[in-house]
Amino acid sequence: METWSHQGAITTAKATHEQIRNALNDSGSSIRGKDFEVFLQGSYKNDTNIRGDSDVDVVVQLNETFQRDLSALPQDQESLYKSSYQNATYSLDQFRADVLQSMRNQCGASSISVGNKSLKLSGSSGRLPADTVVCLQYRKYQSFLSLNNQTYVEGIVFNTQDGRQVINFPKPHYDNGVTKNSVTDGRFKPSVRMFKNARDYLVDHGRIINTLAPSYFVECLIYNVPGDKFAGSYQQIYSNVANWLVNANLDSLMCQNRQLRLFGNSSEQWSVDTARQFISALVSLWNGW
Repeated sequence: METWSHQGAITTAKATHEQIRNALNDSGSSIRGKDFEVFLQGSYKNDTNIRGDSDVDVVVQLNETFQRDLSALPQDQESLYKSSYQNATYSLDQFRADVLQSMRNQCGASSISVGNKSLKLSGSSGRLPADTVVCLQYRKYQSFLSLNNQTYVEGIVFNTQDGRQVINFPKPHYDNGVTKNSVTDGRFKPSVRMFKNARDYLVDHGRIINTLAPSYFVECLIYNVPGDKFAGSYQQIYSNVANWLVNANLDSLMCQNRQLRLFGNSSEQWSVDTARQFISALVSLWNGW
């Protein structure tokens, strides 16, 4: 359990992120001068990567154009918002095309392919494979009193190649993970890595299929466990967490970003039945060790 709690290597992931960021900020880049940011998301960003993790998840987010959710605003604030902003002139499709061209110019056209959700950069010497999500900033508004007095939860929004819109909140996910790790005396993130390694062990020994418990879902699942369960040895934590999950009402659980439900029918959600299979396998692994 102690070994399973250890973090995998991060140096090459950081180098991959920096290479993509430098390519998009290059003097010849089509998006140079635009208001955008490039940041890591996923296990390498959240310090939950384990040995054997390969693909790096990178976000390229346009901020000068954004989409929004105004449903929480009272009518007067919604009207004020709509009178304060003009329609954007630079679209997500244009931004994605410009990012693709810039990455091909700087990294080599043969190293970039277009996936359903991301631009895929192949690995090379000193660089891991990377999934680059090109997106707009997404604002889930909480209040709007003026351009200088507004509050919202920041997320991302992008369109898949098969025509679906995806909304997620990687920055709140990261912030909530940092807080959870702090209140558990640094035990939360190592525990996530322990359970991800347990998942890999179960896959390697043919006890679950590889697609049963994706890394993101495992991290969100463990995030929902109360902080007092992350105490004592890693053997105790494994037992405490697994026992809590066996009795949990999974339908009520949220993603780590605390904005979206973990379980549901969309492609970005997990199914309760599948999660129960994973939890049962974790218990069987413990009982039969």
